[in-house]
Amino acid sequence: MIQNENTAAMVMAAGLGTRMRPLTATKPKPMVELNGRPLIDYTLDRLATHSISPIVVNVHYLADVLEQHLENSPIADVIIADERAELLDTGGGALANLEILGPDRFFILNSDSLWIEDDTDNLAAMLAAWDDDTMDCLMLLASTDNSLGYSGNGDFNIAADGQLLQRACDEKAAYVHTGCCLIHPRIFAGAPAGPFSLNLLWDEALAHKRLFGLALRGQWLHIGTPEALTAAEEKFNRS
Repeated sequence: MIQNENTAAMVMAAGLGTRMRPLTATKPKPMVELNGRPLIDYTLDRLATHSISPIVVNVHYLADVLEQHLENSPIADVIIADERAELLDTGGGALANLEILGPDRFFILNSDSLWIEDDTDNLAAMLAAWDDDTMDCLMLLASTDNSLGYSGNGDFNIAADGQLLQRACDEKAAYVHTGCCLIHPRIFAGAPAGPFSLNLLWDEALAHKRLFGLALRGQWLHIGTPEALTAAEEKFNRS
């Protein structure tokens, strides 16, 4: 368990979930069920197990469905960030909630960031690896070749000191971003107003050699399509 009272988290749950249709025709992607439980509950459970607080969850698409579920959640410190009027994207959504998330590094997770751990607590490992002097962001990365439901060319390679090296257009990288990272509020200095992607800030951190990565111990489950959801259920049932 993470023994740190100053660790907050933001869960990105406002996306449109278009690749998960028809499952997302009547519910937002975070409410799509894996083995009878909404995807977002797995993320919230992982955070609650580590006493991470507060937890901010943004809502937009079919927000009422997700908001009602969160209001009935046994996790006490869930704060809903309402993006019904305007979808702020990942960067804008986090920027709008920095006052709640606090002055220290905090977690950002996609609502469907699922993985099966081996003998390592990956969130605790991320906090242990964090170096405030050198890092603006620390990503949890999964093996490109050993991630269930993922068939892309990856995002990054990891240097010996943990710095990230961006994949060249014509190569396959060893690692893919799991949708989970530790990030410091200073990375948002100079960020634009309104909607923007976290990719903008990660590119800046990469250019200044302040973007780092930690390899996930276990297996990442990339749940991007209904078919990937079925494969993830089968994997969960075997583990």
